[in-house]
Amino acid sequence: MGLLDRLSGLLGLRKKEVHVLCLGLDNSGKTTIINKLKPSNAQSQDIVPTIGFSVEKFKSSSLSFTVFDMSGQGRYRNLWEHYYKDGQAIIFVIDSSDKLRMVVAKEELDTLLNHPDIKHRRIPILFFANKMDLRDAVTSVKVSQLLCLENIKDKPWHICASDAIKGEGLQEGVDWLQDQIQSAKT
Repeated sequence: MGLLDRLSGLLGLRKKEVHVLCLGLDNSGKTTIINKLKPSNAQSQDIVPTIGFSVEKFKSSSLSFTVFDMSGQGRYRNLWEHYYKDGQAIIFVIDSSDKLRMVVAKEELDTLLNHPDIKHRRIPILFFANKMDLRDAVTSVKVSQLLCLENIKDKPWHICASDAIKGEGLQEGVDWLQDQIQSAKT
């Protein structure tokens, strides 16, 4: 650790590191969202489906995010719970054009919310109603209704309409998440 790192740490200037779980069904756009949040020089040109999980990092104005991008394929979803204890925030991505699997997304969300490592914690959850650019996409309000988000009373949550490919709606979500994490620390 260099002198400037030590000095900034002593002065409290170092960015706080936050562990975030990025969850959602396969093909919802989780990896694309995380890729878009990284600096442009660190973004991947080719996005491939996540097998198991990957770890990515990006920074906001005051936080350093370590994001666990969890595969949403059915056979890997049981791995999610092994990361719940260390998660300080959750990003849950929904393909707003996939009406057929909205029920599956709701079931996975309900399982998450009722897990012992999550249930009694006031962990912020950011929902991205992704793929808003597609013709069959439903609004973020409709996604909220289909997932019954209004029933989440014990955790701060927010839903953002997003288009991960263009990056639309992502900064609004990260700003909200950053505010929630910082207000929880004060």
